[in-house]
Amino acid sequence: MDQHIGNDRLGVVTAPRTLRLERLLPGPVERVWAYLTESDKRAKWLASGPMADFVGGPVKLTFQHSHLSDEKTPAEFQKYEGSGFESKVLRYEPPHLLVITWPDGGQDSEVTFELSASGSDTLLKLTHTRLASTDSMVSVASGWHAHLGVLIDHLEGKAPAGFWSNYQRVRDEYSQVIKD
Repeated sequence: MDQHIGNDRLGVVTAPRTLRLERLLPGPVERVWAYLTESDKRAKWLASGPMADFVGGPVKLTFQHSHLSDEKTPAEFQKYEGSGFESKVLRYEPPHLLVITWPDGGQDSEVTFELSASGSDTLLKLTHTRLASTDSMVSVASGWHAHLGVLIDHLEGKAPAGFWSNYQRVRDEYSQVIKD
């Protein structure tokens, strides 16, 4: 796999309240698309739940972080275990573009997943816009970073590395680079 993307590179702020992460994922676009849209595959790296395959349709995400790696969920995050939310599909263009709403601070932010072929692999560009605050940006950046790490491990056929230790490591890094 071409490593020019840097699969542990921090996301970047591309505009006010906007974060982008890029990852080179092993396998074809259609395989990665399935990990975004199919509940059983998405549950392995992010959250389970049904997702409509049409614009305006519902998305329900239920998070079980304790299932993402062998690490125990830290006490400060245990209250979120089994929690979730409902959102909706804003764009659905299989297998290259998915945009969904994401609740954040009493408003809807938006998450865009763009997939393109890069040889036999897939370039993922994840952009999260309309984030409510700097604190939210740090939390969201850390979460996406750790979740994408788990996705990469699954796609590579490896046992996922520690979700929470990765989250906490990058949260400290993001808090240093994301400022008001």
